[in-house]
Amino acid sequence: MGVHRSTPCPCRYKKGLITTDQIKEYYDNGYSLLPLKKNSKIPCIYWKQYKDKRANFDDVLGWYKKFDNPNIGIITGGISSLTVIDVDDTSILPELIKQVPEITGTTRVKTRRGYHYYFSGNGVNSTNNLLNMGVELKSGGYVVAPPSIIDDVTYTFEIPLSEIIPLPIYLIEKEGYKAPDKAPEKVGYKAPDVEYKNRRILGLPYHGKKVDCIRQILSRDLQVGERDNSLYILYNLLLQNDNKKDYSKKIVTEKNRLLTKPLPGKEVEIIFKKAYNHKCSSIIEKLPFIKCDKCKLKFKGGELKMGNILIRNLRKLPELSNTETRVVCLLGTYYEGENPTNYEIAKKTGMNKNTVSNAMERLKKKGFF
Repeated sequence: MGVHRSTPCPCRYKKGLITTDQIKEYYDNGYSLLPLKKNSKIPCIYWKQYKDKRANFDDVLGWYKKFDNPNIGIITGGISSLTVIDVDDTSILPELIKQVPEITGTTRVKTRRGYHYYFSGNGVNSTNNLLNMGVELKSGGYVVAPPSIIDDVTYTFEIPLSEIIPLPIYLIEKEGYKAPDKAPEKVGYKAPDVEYKNRRILGLPYHGKKVDCIRQILSRDLQVGERDNSLYILYNLLLQNDNKKDYSKKIVTEKNRLLTKPLPGKEVEIIFKKAYNHKCSSIIEKLPFIKCDKCKLKFKGGELKMGNILIRNLRKLPELSNTETRVVCLLGTYYEGENPTNYEIAKKTGMNKNTVSNAMERLKKKGFF
């Protein structure tokens, strides 16, 4: 279901003269506003402070008197819970609609050169190359909003704000998560050594940046049923990557605190009493949401490194039996970089343990290990 907000009537936005009621409608939608110079996208004021805190309504009205009815801008990202896809080259629309069909049903603004597609939420990083199509996705900058005028073109709503829908999850997954929009319970509190913006964790400094599952856990609003395993794995991965114990606890505690439904404090403390050296295969089994294609630790985008057992023994592969092929393929992909037991391989493949043991012996004699 889409997020429905009060709807500025499109017909009232065609004169380019914004009224107090229209400003209030934007403000009541929760948007952080800023004045833009007439016939321009350039702000009349220093605006970045309003990415973190909205100006009050009286200040916004004051801008429109001071600057004599300027253009209007909306700051995207968490402060407004707004993400906008900005299309200047309309020739790419057929392909973009195939990739993101939701743009046909959400709020649409006609701009000077193309369209703005509005989505509620801001769980994705800004990019100038959305889906490798050269399209801009704004989640932290600002957009020119109706009824602004640039070069005699009035920005207008073709689909109203009442039709805005949430940002598709698959876009968030493809373009990379930002921290969820959950603020700490204690407003104004900031944990030491943790970077905040708009009272949300932006980026947590830690060792192990190549281990992408750490980033994915930190970026996800963990749900009931996955919180325990996720936080437990996060803590141990931080330890495995040379983060100090106290600092790892601090990161996990703050991550839990920002969840929509955090674990009780006593349950978090239990996490810190256990230690386990997690392997990629066990993480994948316990956390189905983890995507390995962006991880630089093992192989990225399906590209196997030269040290991989399959690459090292490429010319020998045609000589293997079916059982040996199954085992070596599992070792080179699912268990890449690990040393699983014969029992673990047998369990994963559904083969008899003795069959696996014999295959491993033959592979050893053939020089695979």
